[in-house]
Amino acid sequence: MPNPNRARAAKALIKRLAWADLDPAHLRRLVEMARDEDLAGLGLRRRPRATGDRSTASIAAAPRKSTAALVAREPLTLCGLPLVPLILAAYDRPAGARPRARDAGGHAPARVHPRARDGDHLPAGAVLATLDGDPRVLLAAERVLLNFLQRLSGIATQTRRHAAALGDSATRLLDTRKTTPGHRMLEKYAVARGGGWNHRLGLFDRVMLKDNHLALLGSTENLAAAVARARKNAPALPVEVEVDRLDQIPPVLAAGADVILLDNFTPARLRAAVALIAGRAFTEASGGITLKTLPALARLGLDFISTGALVHQSTWADIALDWRA
Repeated sequence: MPNPNRARAAKALIKRLAWADLDPAHLRRLVEMARDEDLAGLGLRRRPRATGDRSTASIAAAPRKSTAALVAREPLTLCGLPLVPLILAAYDRPAGARPRARDAGGHAPARVHPRARDGDHLPAGAVLATLDGDPRVLLAAERVLLNFLQRLSGIATQTRRHAAALGDSATRLLDTRKTTPGHRMLEKYAVARGGGWNHRLGLFDRVMLKDNHLALLGSTENLAAAVARARKNAPALPVEVEVDRLDQIPPVLAAGADVILLDNFTPARLRAAVALIAGRAFTEASGGITLKTLPALARLGLDFISTGALVHQSTWADIALDWRA
């Protein structure tokens, strides 16, 4: 029978980022950087003199209110929709300007009308949201808007496939720190929306001693001493230790590690490690995790399985902006 206290303790080691956990100021900076790459050559040593959307500027038609729809071209798990208002706002006014109620021509700011929510699994053809507003804004924002949505929905969709491969196992699927610099929290949020769980967010929220720490320390005995020091110096943080051999487990357990990461163990060795640890620490398998291997790993009694593939092997989801009027 499952131990409810152990289940609660395991859940305390991990998290699922929600949209409310993300910093709006950071998200606006990411959006503004993406906008300025597109409109003004941000990142170039010599910035262009002529900036802005030169394509839309060449259209002679007078501005009017237009509508468009964000449409899934394939089955996907949606992620990133709350970014759309931030993106439209960034394109709707010059950098640093206050939001406007209406422009000189009487046009209201561009708006988004969601038809789904982050985390929804949607079929091909589903409308994610409709947009309306000045067509110059919608056309200029289109690519950056789709870049964010396609990337994050791709991660959420990839995560959903991996989580489904675990079936009804109590083993929880975790991400890693293998993320795009500057986009970590967004990508971890996408993992959470796809049904995965977030491992440590950074170096600040867990003591994690890995193979290169062991190489620096020189021996498993020194590693065990480092675990003991970590428990003393950072008592509020969980301590996790990576091992790649069964004989490394007893001294790490004796030192009081909370989690033992079993790196690139075969299924047989994972089964032996779980038996050896016998609930005295939480177990995490990592290395070589694939969709094909997850079903077999799900039956070994592991607490966690972590893989960077949720992010770095994800494929952008196919989402389009279809013009309506």
